[in-house]
Amino acid sequence: MKRQSRWVVICTALLCIVSAGSAYGASDGSKVKVEGLITGRDGENLTVKTLKGSTTVVVVLTDTTKVQIPKGLLKLRHTDQAITALIPGLKINVEGTGTDTRVVANTIKLTKDDLRLAETIQAGLNPTEQQQQKNAANIAGNKQDIQANNAAAEQRSADNKAGIAANQQAVAANQEDIQAANKRFSELSEYDVKGAATIHFASSSSKIAPEDATMLSQLAQTASGMTGYIIQVKGFADSSGNAAMNQQLSMDRAQAVIAYLIQDCNIPVRHVIAPGAMGTADPSAPNETAQGRAENRRVEVKVLVNKGIAGQ
Repeated sequence: MKRQSRWVVICTALLCIVSAGSAYGASDGSKVKVEGLITGRDGENLTVKTLKGSTTVVVVLTDTTKVQIPKGLLKLRHTDQAITALIPGLKINVEGTGTDTRVVANTIKLTKDDLRLAETIQAGLNPTEQQQQKNAANIAGNKQDIQANNAAAEQRSADNKAGIAANQQAVAANQEDIQAANKRFSELSEYDVKGAATIHFASSSSKIAPEDATMLSQLAQTASGMTGYIIQVKGFADSSGNAAMNQQLSMDRAQAVIAYLIQDCNIPVRHVIAPGAMGTADPSAPNETAQGRAENRRVEVKVLVNKGIAGQ
């Protein structure tokens, strides 16, 4: 009788292991390493285009998946990152188990530079465009210096002209960077918007009003009934205050909304992508009036589903 009971326990344990492996599509349990670019995210799954061979791999996220940024000369230490950092456009290195086309991720590693670039693109900005604008401003400044200092020695004018030429070369170089970045991110998967909400805030505040909390709860309930959804959150500020303060305030508002969705609405963190801090960019109304500024103190929340899934 004891031998029979022991056999039942062993068979049950083996069945659980096989079922767990099948649930993630990792039929052989082989160790797999993948290096590539995230081209899409559908809830718990990442679509990754490999850097070698340009094949597509589905990377499955679990509650135990670790996201890390290695640091130190030997890269033996690391900084843990939230799963929300895994956004389209990010280059990653995946270690896990599975097959050539589907991997259950144990560890996902990335670099600070790649994360910063992907977050900038996600926020609707382009670092090379910003640098181009900065260089253009430098050119204008040099021209003004030339006009304002005609009485100075010719050497100063020559120096300014040399600075203009150098900035123009930098602008040309940035144009090439812009084209390369646009090509990289134009290939990202497209999404359908299945739900949206706009949350407004008091001046200099990131506190969510009760009526807006109700709106977020309803949006979260709608999202929970969908397959493969992700939630995008972008924070904004009006033109009051300085640029640095507005940038931070827009991030605080976006993070407050994400915290509410995760803590109060039970949205899994792996279904939320990194927040975008937009500052005073893309105002929805003129900042010259009090009503317009109130409209601009907002967070835009969207429930997105990959068009490939939405069309099924």
